[in-house]
Amino acid sequence: MAKRRQETMEENRVKLISAARKAFAEKGYAAASMDELTADVGLTRGALYHNFGDKRGLLAAVVTQIDGEMAARAKEIGAKAESAWQGMLAEGAAYIEMALDPEVQRIVLLDGPAVLGDPSKWPSQNSCLLATKRSVEQLLEKGVLKPVDAEAAARLLSGAALNAALWVAASDNPKDVLPKAIDAFRSMATGLLADH
Repeated sequence: MAKRRQETMEENRVKLISAARKAFAEKGYAAASMDELTADVGLTRGALYHNFGDKRGLLAAVVTQIDGEMAARAKEIGAKAESAWQGMLAEGAAYIEMALDPEVQRIVLLDGPAVLGDPSKWPSQNSCLLATKRSVEQLLEKGVLKPVDAEAAARLLSGAALNAALWVAASDNPKDVLPKAIDAFRSMATGLLADH
């Protein structure tokens, strides 16, 4: 009985996140109606409050899901590079480029910071930071990077990619801003190379 209840709660959670993701992408956070959203998946507002506390909690769950997908996509792109260094650059550039995706742009890069606050404080960003720190540590061990504090370098690289993506998303012409942002990110990161 308890297992079935747990399964039902998880199914409801998945339904709510999926419906919210669609509503937030199409209408934006402010215009998305929680009554419509819950009715669309045959649930009550009580299910929303039980699972997420409130609309803001639901947005946080959606942002975490999308941010996780973004990190996985960037990692996949980075894994195809010729070297670990090129992979790290490719991951950062891929993350910045995802700012052109309408869903990512609206939910993660525009509404997310407006509602949830500083993205560098989000749990999903912390996992990205830890992954970047591990990559930096490996590059330091191989002598690819100048002797530098791994956490400091990881925070600067992660912060640069995130802020570049925020800039692209918020600009009047994201497609024009994107190559400038990626070029500056790569130039900045290259300053960390031992043989620069």
